[in-house]
Amino acid sequence: MTLIFQKHGDFTMKKTTKIFLCMMFAILVSVSLFEVSISTVFAKNIDNDGEYGVFIGADSEQIKNIDGYSMVVIDVWENSADDVKLLHDKGCKVYSYINVGAIENWRNYYDEYKHLALGDYENWEDEKWVNVADKSWQTFIVDEIAVRIIEKGADGFFVDNADVYYKYPNDDIYEGFVSIIKGLDATGKPVIINGGNDLVERLIQENSANIIKGVNQESVFSRIKDYKKNKFARQTKKERIFFQNYLIDCKNAGLEVYLIEYTKSKSLKRKIRKYCKNMGYKYYISSSLSLD
Repeated sequence: MTLIFQKHGDFTMKKTTKIFLCMMFAILVSVSLFEVSISTVFAKNIDNDGEYGVFIGADSEQIKNIDGYSMVVIDVWENSADDVKLLHDKGCKVYSYINVGAIENWRNYYDEYKHLALGDYENWEDEKWVNVADKSWQTFIVDEIAVRIIEKGADGFFVDNADVYYKYPNDDIYEGFVSIIKGLDATGKPVIINGGNDLVERLIQENSANIIKGVNQESVFSRIKDYKKNKFARQTKKERIFFQNYLIDCKNAGLEVYLIEYTKSKSLKRKIRKYCKNMGYKYYISSSLSLD
């Protein structure tokens, strides 16, 4: 009885030890896979050729994992000069995200400029359209934000929310936005406009597109089905053709063309890569709306 108990106790101990070691191994494997998945997201991969990467939501730790890209977009206002230098040391040009047409409630300057808000921004609860016609906003963007971004070492500007002109289509908004772009261009740093096809088409029509280097268009082939759940779908044929024609206009006007697509579909990713290669466009395919 005692002998059997001792053998049973020994077996229990060995079994417990084995289970514990298996659990530890599983945890280590999980951590390793997690680290690999993080580095894979930020390193050049099968989805992206490395010419262009957009990591606006990336923090300093995540930026360390960015590798294999010749050009990236990050939020230099929120990131540090060391982050920019790290990317430069990897041979990467750094464009800074700069939100010109809207204002986010988490920015450290929100309270000072929230009175310039024009209205709610659909699907983005922490953001509001901003009155770009206001001189104080123009001065703040050009003389404070842009200057600080350049001081940190950024190579160019990625200007967001030019669609404020689509939302509020009047000359004051157009001229206010253009004034800001001219101010950014005057720094000697190139400017890429994200979205804002109405504004860009007007620039082209008025032979003023030379104040920008290029355009970025989101969701030419893909569309966002659910903003909160990161669910995506294929873009409608009508919208896809509209944006394809718009981008041809931009290309013919001498502008560089960039795409950001949100999809997890392998077949759609192949289609995007093939299209961009044929057209000479740069692209970035993301599986996350947060772009981190």
